Amino acid sequence: MSEGTIPIRRPLGSSGPSDPSKPKEQPRYPTDTVSLPTKGWFYPEGNPLASGEVEIKQMTAREEDILANQDLIRKGKVLDKLLQSLLINKDINTSDILIPDKNAIFVAIRRFAYGDKYPVNFTCPQCGEKERLDINLAELKDKEINIETLPKGQNNFSFTLPKSGTILTYKILNQADEDAVDKELAGLKKLNKDSSNELTTRLKYVITSINGNSDKEIIRKFVDEEFLAVDARAFRAFMKNNTPDIDMQFDFKCSNSNCEHERRMVIPVGASFLWIDLET
Repeated sequence: MSEGTIPIRRPLGSSGPSDPSKPKEQPRYPTDTVSLPTKGWFYPEGNPLASGEVEIKQMTAREEDILANQDLIRKGKVLDKLLQSLLINKDINTSDILIPDKNAIFVAIRRFAYGDKYPVNFTCPQCGEKERLDINLAELKDKEINIETLPKGQNNFSFTLPKSGTILTYKILNQADEDAVDKELAGLKKLNKDSSNELTTRLKYVITSINGNSDKEIIRKFVDEEFLAVDARAFRAFMKNNTPDIDMQFDFKCSNSNCEHERRMVIPVGASFLWIDLET
């Protein structure tokens, strides 16, 4: 397997070294070990995620019940419940999982449950031609980032804005942060349904200090009133290029012989990614 691909090994059975003096216990279900894009580098020592990998079990009818639970879907909790059910190590707090690692885990869940082929519908951005493609999820790779130059066990990074010279520190969001962002956005939507504040709201959670000041109100004021567009663009580009993650892009070429447009495109992840019966 090439460097950076998501390793899928099946079946592994129970984790930990075996005791040769005891009869080998057969696993009740097959399991996979998933390597995390962050390699566990940014988790504190003692956190089970710091090992750089997690073990998951294969989905069963019980997990399909979770995916179909309308109450969990309405509350936006269906994927969290699914993940809790599939993780072998119950000491892992799913709220602690950094979003890039969570992305890789869900790709592995899909591969283990339904195979590597992921059929998706695409529209050519050049000519509008509609087509259906089969994406090979086994070919997805982690972004090539040398994280070992960064302090181990710390989820805190620095960037100097090129225009203003302001020094920011920022973090990779985990699921608890994402939940807070979603809750704030829902509240803002109730107040002003025509306004989209997702970009600035997310920045308020990503940024951890402004010139050494970590006061949340200072950060919010900076994002709302002082963050120059040119600096914000440079900051987002820096984060994108320096945050470990699974690369969810592929090389697209339009099948229309009069077009044949080529570009890198992001793989759309919809409801059918984990609920395969929705694929038509």
